[in-house]
Amino acid sequence: MARPPIVTPRRPAPVFVCRKCLKRIDDAKGIKTAIKRESKLAAPSSRKSPRVIMTSCFGLCPKRAVVVTGGVRAARGDYVLVATADEVAGALACLRDDQTRSS
Repeated sequence: MARPPIVTPRRPAPVFVCRKCLKRIDDAKGIKTAIKRESKLAAPSSRKSPRVIMTSCFGLCPKRAVVVTGGVRAARGDYVLVATADEVAGALACLRDDQTRSS
């Protein structure tokens, strides 16, 4: 029986953002822009930046925050809550550190 080929993607694991949480928060545009900008800045120059994917509800529904996950954290069911655009860099660093630790 032939083994299926293993493919390495050209970009890091995607970042998933709850669309419903983003719609309910005051600074939605600022947070969405910050997530996209920080994910592009964090990508190595030799690789593409991770995709930012707006998803349906994760079922957490915090009062004044947006639910973000990606990579190994998404597989484990762990989430990061982002309340302001200033917190985005730290949240994405948390997701990125977890990916590099598991590889």
